[in-house]
Amino acid sequence: MPPSSAPLPLLLPAALRPRRVLVVGGGYSGNRFAAALSAQAVPVITTHRRPADANAPLTWLPFDSEAGIVPGRTDLEGFSHVLTTVPPGRDGRDPVLDLLGPLLRSLPLQWLGVLSTTGVYGDTAGAWVDETAPLQPSLERSRARVASEAGWRALGLPLQIFRLPAIYGPGRSPFASLRSGRSRLIHKPGQVFSRIHVDDIVGALLHNLALPAEQRPPVLNVSDNRPCPSSETLGYAAHLIGHPLPPVASYDAIADTMSPMARSFWSENRRVGNLLLCQKLGYRLRYPSYREGYRACLQEENGTPEPD
Repeated sequence: MPPSSAPLPLLLPAALRPRRVLVVGGGYSGNRFAAALSAQAVPVITTHRRPADANAPLTWLPFDSEAGIVPGRTDLEGFSHVLTTVPPGRDGRDPVLDLLGPLLRSLPLQWLGVLSTTGVYGDTAGAWVDETAPLQPSLERSRARVASEAGWRALGLPLQIFRLPAIYGPGRSPFASLRSGRSRLIHKPGQVFSRIHVDDIVGALLHNLALPAEQRPPVLNVSDNRPCPSSETLGYAAHLIGHPLPPVASYDAIADTMSPMARSFWSENRRVGNLLLCQKLGYRLRYPSYREGYRACLQEENGTPEPD
């Protein structure tokens, strides 16, 4: 449960309540969004490659692009709103765009949300970016996201693209890795990361659904208020659970021991601004920084009282 000081999830007004929602990609963010909709009695279906539990009472559609299992036209009838959380594949292609895009284009959709990444802005040496910043992706996966965004725009649907930084939340916090000794306290001068709690992704999505269609911006950054070094966040997490920090390691000294994926994250440095979301659209972050977010994660993961 979130701290008592966090605003409650937004209740959608009756006039703007979706008739039926499809969430393509029942993963971490998608399932959290689907649960929030279900709590408001909004009919929602998620897609999965296969059910996690054949006996679970889940409403889902099979979608497995690699196996060629794709929902048909009749499966998609009746949906008014669609969110896709699926990233481009290893081949750089967006499987949802390629396989479902033409079908979605034939539906009378009222809203199509696409989760993308702030990686499309590339490395800015720590400078702030907003939605007007040029797209200068340096990583192959970010270039694939730029192509995906352009492909979705070309369909002419009522599209909103949500660009996300690093996502954390219950089950994706630093506590387990600290306790197991897998954490690294890495120092790289001037390096910062932006991040967002999964429940603020859900909150931002609901906030936009509660706006009249003409007020929804086509592109929106969803980030918290405190970009900072990873050493700062790890230090606070260690403080919350009373666990010692690992020794400080210089990035340059250990870069060769890191995975290519980890090095790619450290190769870019930017601060992601949220003025459009939080000032112009009026969304109030549930977790303005990792401090509030980590306390909520700890409480949800362990059932412990919220730390001071």
